[in-house]
Amino acid sequence: MTHCWHDVTPGQNLPRDFTAVIEIPTFSKVKYELDKTTGLLRLDRMLYSAVHYPANYGFIPQTLAEDDDPLDVLVLCQEPVDPLTILDARAIGVMTMIDSGKPDHKILAVAVNDPEYNPFTESSELPPHRLAMLRRFFQDYKMLEGKTVEVEEFQSASAAFPIIEDSLQRYSSQRRRGFL
Repeated sequence: MTHCWHDVTPGQNLPRDFTAVIEIPTFSKVKYELDKTTGLLRLDRMLYSAVHYPANYGFIPQTLAEDDDPLDVLVLCQEPVDPLTILDARAIGVMTMIDSGKPDHKILAVAVNDPEYNPFTESSELPPHRLAMLRRFFQDYKMLEGKTVEVEEFQSASAAFPIIEDSLQRYSSQRRRGFL
């Protein structure tokens, strides 16, 4: 059986373009989380707040972020994408949260094969309200759990590239040492 974190290639044109594995479809209130041992999705929880995911949410395979999880990605496209679907994505920005004291980067991307979103190359090209909704979701979604997070503004695609590269390198290093 293929493990979606370890066995899926992260892409050919990194860090700008990459493969994304979707965990949570747009509009879902269900928080799925990668089970790192099996490569399957585990139901983590139902969202406590009256919100839903504003974009398809997943990760870039063969990455390890600073929070010891695969690097998170928000993929904008016209439709919700089923969990465990792989798709081609392009980084257009990054938003950083501080969650439990650790940086938690969210790469903002577009689905390359979606003609409505494919033309975007920078987060600043999106309608300001779309960016505000994405950011607000992460400010609010843990509130009724009694947890607080700090959410920074979206940055450019060029700010996302070193984060992706660092996560790829961190994964490779940990994998070589037998920790993953």
